[in-house]
Amino acid sequence: MKVNKHLFVFLLLALTGGACSDVPVVLEFVSTTEDSFWEIQPLLKPGDVAETVDVVINPAHTRQTMEGFGTCFNELGWTSLNVLEPQVREDILKELFSPGAGANFTVCRMPIGANDFALDWYSYNETEGDFEMKDFSIDNDRKTLIPFIRSAQSYLPGIRIWASPWSPPSWMKHNKHYASRSTMAMARRLAGQSGSTYMTRVVDNGLPEDREGSEGTDMFIREEAYLKAYALYFSRFIEAYRAEGIDIFAVMPQNEFNSAQIFPSCCWTAAGLADFMGNYLGPAMEEAGVEVMFGTMERANELLADTILTHPAAGPYIRGVGFQWAGKAALPGIHARYPHLRLYQTEQECGNGKNDWKGAVYSWNLMKHYLNNGVTAYLYWNTSLMQGGISRWGWAQNSLVVVNEDKTFAYTPEYYVMKHLSHYVQPGARRLQAEGTYNDLLAFINPDNTIVVVAGNEEAADRTVRIRVGENIYSPLLKANSLNTLLIQAKL
Repeated sequence: MKVNKHLFVFLLLALTGGACSDVPVVLEFVSTTEDSFWEIQPLLKPGDVAETVDVVINPAHTRQTMEGFGTCFNELGWTSLNVLEPQVREDILKELFSPGAGANFTVCRMPIGANDFALDWYSYNETEGDFEMKDFSIDNDRKTLIPFIRSAQSYLPGIRIWASPWSPPSWMKHNKHYASRSTMAMARRLAGQSGSTYMTRVVDNGLPEDREGSEGTDMFIREEAYLKAYALYFSRFIEAYRAEGIDIFAVMPQNEFNSAQIFPSCCWTAAGLADFMGNYLGPAMEEAGVEVMFGTMERANELLADTILTHPAAGPYIRGVGFQWAGKAALPGIHARYPHLRLYQTEQECGNGKNDWKGAVYSWNLMKHYLNNGVTAYLYWNTSLMQGGISRWGWAQNSLVVVNEDKTFAYTPEYYVMKHLSHYVQPGARRLQAEGTYNDLLAFINPDNTIVVVAGNEEAADRTVRIRVGENIYSPLLKANSLNTLLIQAKL
């Protein structure tokens, strides 16, 4: 017989005098600091209801419903995990994807073709002029992405995956190249900038400077034959992955459509994307039973999203908007004007490959911003990388797992930041409004009525925070420079 561990703990506390049947108790209390990850703390009892508090959480004041947390399936994630012994790799995958084991990831992203953390450039069809997609093939993915996703499915068969391209096939672009910016030109621009960490090493992508693209232009050839072929490209991708037992529930048309990058990328105007989504991609995905979301949006300009959402052809197909990087500044305004619109955080900012505590603290503050402004899914970027985290195109980034050449590995501080929420916040949870002088906090109520309170303390000294949850007050001692999670059982 399978026993609910939260119910078991509650009954045990009641029998031993630690709780009464009508008083919520803390089922779990865990803390993370720079020097101690995931440390279990003594459980708390409710305090004096008359004392003053720092923050009030009312379980009746609910906000958005959470779809889940997750990461991205990248080629370098799979190849780095395969440096490890098979059982060690499986232990990591279980920790990430098995329900109740660790991170509890449920919503993940994958690229359509190569992204910046691919082994090298590729698309699913590089045959110039193949508008009927006769040469379409996902053979490349059978070596990396497909086994990566299948491994996650072995622990969570119902994992939900959405996808977006970084670049269309190169022959569909005006510059006939996968990149949008010349590596060598970029290197010269950055040479005089002190402290720049954009490129750890210079890898020539072979794009001449006179074929660079730029923000505010359509690098895609916006002719009907190309637009139809590109929508068909998406359809073939959906069909091919379904044949592999992998269902894609949603697509976004372009990663960072404003950014001309040295790696796979393609600039579009909002008007160009509206045309493609409304007249080509939307109908094709509707026929395939796949949702279309607008994104990923990496600029603070809210009008970019408004252009799509109010477009007579594109608007009816849009089921949500995805934000990342500087796009986070547009999120509050879009959420205010479209309060019922589904919003995703689509890519955790990727850091610099150091995987240090400073990056973890920054990540926690990002999570607060996105979740307080209505996102229903929050995704990390690189699942796993080799030590140093350097991409095929020379950019060092952070990851949840760092793998060493000697076949050892470590979970990074940012992994534990993600886990503080993803381990406890269930799909279907509602975010709770918190009010008071203490705002370094996020709170949720799960479908099983457990309440999750995640509280930070960026101060250099320990601090006791008085938190009222409903009619009860809890006063956890938060260690200096820490992140903490309380799991509270509501009344039975």
